Amino acid sequence: MTHWKRTNGEPRRSRRFWLIAFIVVLLGVTAGIGAFTFVYAKGASYMTNDPAACANCHIMQEHFDAWRKSTHHAVAVCNDCHAPHDLIGKYATKGRNGFWHSFYFTTGNFPDPIRITPRNREVTEHACRYCHAAITDAIDGHTASGEEDGSVRCARCHRYVGHQVR
Repeated sequence: MTHWKRTNGEPRRSRRFWLIAFIVVLLGVTAGIGAFTFVYAKGASYMTNDPAACANCHIMQEHFDAWRKSTHHAVAVCNDCHAPHDLIGKYATKGRNGFWHSFYFTTGNFPDPIRITPRNREVTEHACRYCHAAITDAIDGHTASGEEDGSVRCARCHRYVGHQVR
């Protein structure tokens, strides 16, 4: 009966049991809090193309209302401009943004008014060029002063297209 040897006055099996029980409880609490947060924050709605999902967070309501009044309302939803057009890129971006959005809004540590990140600015730039290729291809040869790579950035002139929140 070597498996019942005592170490520091306790049987080994008892220590292993309590360690496993602690880990199981810790994982259960973490999963429970995660599931509650996902349901409370309407996490499943972010997997859709429904623009109303973006307004789940109160800080986005003004952007959502402005989009509904914009010319893009008839032709594009949030994901068309703010997510890559390939399936993997789209859900990788949504997952990354969803994690950081929930982190920042939970902690309250975000700028107000909100600002687009450099990575998301690139995603949006590619979306503009994807939908408006005929126009952007025609002007790509021109260099705008102040542009890092010599290309003209759509948002440089069309900053408020889609949702005119200033």
